[in-house]
Amino acid sequence: MIPRPGRSLLSFGSIRRVGGALFPSLLLLALAGCQGQDEVRVLKLAHGLDVSHPVHLAMVHLADQVTALSGGRMRVDIHPSGQLGEERELIEMLQIGSIAMTKVSASPLESFVPEMRVFSIPYLFRDQEHLWQVLGGEIGQRLLMAGEEYYLRGLCYYDAGPRSFYTTGTPVLAPEDLKGLKIRVQKSITSTRMVQTLGGSATPIDWGELYSALQQGVVDGAENNLPSFFLSRHYEVSRYYTMDEHTWVPDVLLISTHLWKVLSPEERGWLQDAVASSVVQQRRLWRVAAEEALAQVRAAGVEIIWPDKDTFRRAAEPMFESYRGTPTFDLLRAIEEIR
Repeated sequence: MIPRPGRSLLSFGSIRRVGGALFPSLLLLALAGCQGQDEVRVLKLAHGLDVSHPVHLAMVHLADQVTALSGGRMRVDIHPSGQLGEERELIEMLQIGSIAMTKVSASPLESFVPEMRVFSIPYLFRDQEHLWQVLGGEIGQRLLMAGEEYYLRGLCYYDAGPRSFYTTGTPVLAPEDLKGLKIRVQKSITSTRMVQTLGGSATPIDWGELYSALQQGVVDGAENNLPSFFLSRHYEVSRYYTMDEHTWVPDVLLISTHLWKVLSPEERGWLQDAVASSVVQQRRLWRVAAEEALAQVRAAGVEIIWPDKDTFRRAAEPMFESYRGTPTFDLLRAIEEIR
């Protein structure tokens, strides 16, 4: 099946144009060692995170597990820190098979897999326990598979914690304080709507450009989790962090559906076992990283603000209601009902 128009900036016409000859060559780039029994299967995994980030460390664990479980017959090579491109570029590379795997936030993934928009709708999850009940259940697994027709197969979710606002000059104590502030968001229509609903002016900017944008006043703030706020050093220019915890947007580990079909049942088993082990490792690393990040930014003089979250929740209600009468609203209700 060819993806629907607009699912990728990289047209699949380029594949059709050469009579299908391009795709096998790209597969060879992404997956080495496909011919002889003694050759090593190499999976290229690319992402945009710093090498000290707990999600990167979990993927290093994944790679180690793949090597151990396969007895060296399969290997995962990791390309971190945006070496091969930003998130949207990596998703497009995955669709045509030029890389094997990537890790992206669920927010920009919605441009390719519309169902993923639910994660960017504010105050959908009551708390972290509710989030993991959903992710580990039927709904979470269905969402992982929702991108298969676009050549994107979800392997797992990684914890990315709650996202909150941080600002450079004006503390945000309540939703009305966002009025007139330019807030950086991920390249996600739903994230943009979320900030606008809460009163801010949403400004999509690539992650790698955000430090200078904050420093130069291109934006007045952003929204993200504590470990990312700390590891990016955004706390050096953003002196207020408001713990409103408006969304819990997970990271998603993806594999190209093209490449998944190439793997043997034994290889899929090695990979799935390694992924499951990395999820446990990542959640442990994330808890430690979040506690350390909070302590570090406090020590650096950042003011941590604990607002009345009910005021933010009430301000976000119109966005929730705007989906009434759509399939998205049915999904939101189903998530709410999970106890």
